[in-house]
Amino acid sequence: MIKRLLKGLFVVGLVFSFATLITHQYLVANSNPHNFKTIGEIPAPEGFNRINEAGFADYLRNIPLKGSGNKVQLYTGGEANYQILNYAVVDMPLLNNWEQCADVCIRLNAEYLYSNKQFGSIAYKDVNGKLMNYNGGSSRKEFETYLKKVYGMASTYSLSRFLQKRNLKDIKPGDVFVYPARNKAKYGHAVIVVDVAQNPTTGERAFLIAEGNTPARSIHLLRNFTRPFSTPWFIVNGNESLLKLGPFLYYSNEIRHF
Repeated sequence: MIKRLLKGLFVVGLVFSFATLITHQYLVANSNPHNFKTIGEIPAPEGFNRINEAGFADYLRNIPLKGSGNKVQLYTGGEANYQILNYAVVDMPLLNNWEQCADVCIRLNAEYLYSNKQFGSIAYKDVNGKLMNYNGGSSRKEFETYLKKVYGMASTYSLSRFLQKRNLKDIKPGDVFVYPARNKAKYGHAVIVVDVAQNPTTGERAFLIAEGNTPARSIHLLRNFTRPFSTPWFIVNGNESLLKLGPFLYYSNEIRHF
């Protein structure tokens, strides 16, 4: 009897392990499974409507995505670990090996301002609280040189203090979830909201998240592991105190905006 029970448990374990492996391999091989061309082509969850906003929101929705099956690449070459986190790869080359999590948030905001010729609004603080202003006008070379300098002097610490707080229930495209190093951890983390939709009946909001990471790697959309096969959208009602976004935990008061 005990032998049969142990054998049954062993078989169940094998089946579970096999199913987990197949699921992992499927998700890794199927980034951007529907071959969406831009972030804005990803359908909102059923019952949700995209929040119509111009400006930064519109810019983010038009960011191009790489085709189905593309993997997250390290800036220094080779594939990044934990490809299962990747829902879709953003088609935007990194500028250097310092373009990591907080830097990606800065990069997307700066690219929006640059593309709209709002050069005087391009400014971010370093870790000492000093404002670093961009003064290079329309020169792409000057713009990228400026960003590289910012990458070396900004961090999750400076970004969390530079940005303004936002209530979770009011989340908008372009908002940033960010925390500096805590609980004796070496690093903090930051991710940027690239699209938002709302359910007019329940008031819930759904959002998509893009991130960079350390070491520097392709910007990519995070997969939602509660709905790994159906949608990358995260859904909140605004009353949450703690959120799990991919593998990262954020307190609701850690959402900011530019």
